[in-house]
Amino acid sequence: MPSIRLIVGLGNPGPRYTDTRHNMGATCVRAFARRFAIPLVHEGKFQGELGRGRIAGHDVRLLLPATYMNLSGEAVGAVARFYKIEAVEILVAYDEVAFEPGVVKLKTAGGTNGHNGVRSVIAGLGNDPGFHRLRIGVGHPGDKDQLTAYLTSVRMPASERALAESACNISDAVIDDLISVNMNKAMNQLHAPEED
Repeated sequence: MPSIRLIVGLGNPGPRYTDTRHNMGATCVRAFARRFAIPLVHEGKFQGELGRGRIAGHDVRLLLPATYMNLSGEAVGAVARFYKIEAVEILVAYDEVAFEPGVVKLKTAGGTNGHNGVRSVIAGLGNDPGFHRLRIGVGHPGDKDQLTAYLTSVRMPASERALAESACNISDAVIDDLISVNMNKAMNQLHAPEED
């Protein structure tokens, strides 16, 4: 089984979207960059910020697309083609309205669940949905008509943001399993309820 070679954090560019729920994937991957001392540099030809370093003993690239969310796949596809990275070697981090803040879950392959960034990544990878997903809970407003504004216009309250960011602080053991694509083991550890 191949290891993870590319970790992507989805979000929207610019200060207008800073601290919004839709940027939680990018926030999480920026935290990975700090944690593993991987500098991110804007690469025009890849339409995003790109960095390379070692995580859990593996050579890994981090990517933050600089396009809007619904065009994320352009950057992901360009990097994947240039470095010959297969979909199964990619982990995409993004906001998930199905979970409350503080919940992070893994998934391999599947559909979009209405997420425009995921839809774009699938298209950018030649309609291959086989990448891994790190779904970061941001909660749901309760009314689907309010969802777009809830994700992109309203800044996440500090308490909820702290919960979501702390959930991205994944243990070294789980990171090791993630990067090694030992997904069942990583899922079991990540999804287990915390003991009191």
